[in-house]
Amino acid sequence: MNQQAMLKRARQLQQEMIQTQKEIDETEFTASVGPVTVVMKGSKELVRVVIEKDYSIDSDDEREMLEDSIVAANGKLIDEINKFTEEKMSKYKAFLGGF
Repeated sequence: MNQQAMLKRARQLQQEMIQTQKEIDETEFTASVGPVTVVMKGSKELVRVVIEKDYSIDSDDEREMLEDSIVAANGKLIDEINKFTEEKMSKYKAFLGGF
């Protein structure tokens, strides 16, 4: 492949990568742990935390469990987003490795 064709292909792949990253960033992911549901964008921006309506906090143990559930749901989402991003962007690894 000549240099001009390579540069054209590189620009095309760059545009595809930008579009793919935009799609990832705008995708919403949801995880539930116990009474907590967390929604986060692919950009890892926290969108919302929902706690079941009938959940009540009557003790420090229940408060701690709720706090732990929020942290766990966030962790699940970050892992899911990282995996999703890796899958979507893996097709560009060969291209990026050449630069």
